[in-house]
Amino acid sequence: MPGKSRAETMRAIGALSTVGLSFVLAIVLGAWFGRVLDRWLGTSPWLFVLFFFFGLAAGILNVYRITSKYLR
Repeated sequence: MPGKSRAETMRAIGALSTVGLSFVLAIVLGAWFGRVLDRWLGTSPWLFVLFFFFGLAAGILNVYRITSKYLR
């Protein structure tokens, strides 16, 4: 069964390689959404900061979920 363990290893490497992108994308989307709402509501910079931290929290949660799934 060496082929199966190698396939599982490659699958885990593929999933873990997306961790950085997932983290950055969550932060960028949160900041962008906050900026759009700030422009629309005229509340600059409060919603930008709030949604930046929401994106940061979502990014950390994504990293935790992905890494805990594959690094058992």
